[in-house]
Amino acid sequence: AANLYTVFGDAHLLDFVNAPLGKGKPIDRSLLPLIAVPTTAGTGSECTGAAIFDLKDKKAKTGIADRALKPLLGIIDPLNTRTMPKQVRLASGLDVLCHAMESYTAVPYYMRGEAPANPLLRPAYQGSNPISDIWSFKALQMVAKALPRSIADPDDIEAQEAMTLAAAYAGIGFGNGGVHLMHGCSYGISGLNRSYYHPDYVTDHPLCPHGISVAVTSPAVVEFTGAMYPERHLEIARVLGADTANAKMEDAGAILGDALRRFLKDLGVPDGISAFGYTSSDIGALVESILPQHRVLKLSPRLTGAEQIAWILERSLKNY
Repeated sequence: AANLYTVFGDAHLLDFVNAPLGKGKPIDRSLLPLIAVPTTAGTGSECTGAAIFDLKDKKAKTGIADRALKPLLGIIDPLNTRTMPKQVRLASGLDVLCHAMESYTAVPYYMRGEAPANPLLRPAYQGSNPISDIWSFKALQMVAKALPRSIADPDDIEAQEAMTLAAAYAGIGFGNGGVHLMHGCSYGISGLNRSYYHPDYVTDHPLCPHGISVAVTSPAVVEFTGAMYPERHLEIARVLGADTANAKMEDAGAILGDALRRFLKDLGVPDGISAFGYTSSDIGALVESILPQHRVLKLSPRLTGAEQIAWILERSLKNY
């Protein structure tokens, strides 16, 4: 973002921010060379064209997404992640998990509708596709094995190396395919947080880390999306250790949802959005905060509006 507004020195902050919160203008000139050195194993932003921030006056988390933002070079070295506290390893690792799951289950690229006449107006996220699928699924396999090890032992260098690579792999996957409902819901959950402070994060204001806010709705999201592409949901469930030998396709979402609940509980993830102080009476405000996230909601494999988001949030009040 700093690179973007250095090149476009006269631009207003919201000129390039995703619509409808911003104007969503395309970036029509090259930015300065940018070398990205990740110090967490999570965002994969050394491989993506997304820059995310809090828009406080709108009580919303939003961002800028354009392929022009992609760094020229990423230097990926697990030694740069060695000093992450345990909860930062957890939160950033869960972001990798959800990047990979969402990209792998996003609406396929060929169902996105007509391409814009001007190539500059094409979205940064294309939907699931044969290239992003390879990177996302490999990242899933790596995270399922490496994240529990990384959380259990801060000196497990092999697990940290795997997580650093997985973050980049998932970045390549979702940086092209895109994310959908877990991320869309997370923006409202973290943006409206008024009282929750997460352990290991030294801050003078309430904070629900991004990866945590993404993961807590993941079981309910896959229960909702499982009707579309159940084979892929069962594939993910197998990666997470579920026995799917006699599984019915109509149960794919529920099977993956249960597998995710076990995985998250074993890692010590907070028990649903009620752990952040939310109750059923907050669902309406959360839905209103989430609905403007068009950039990611449009990638859901099922049509999603206020009613569906409310269902996901209600199901996510408690996970265990």
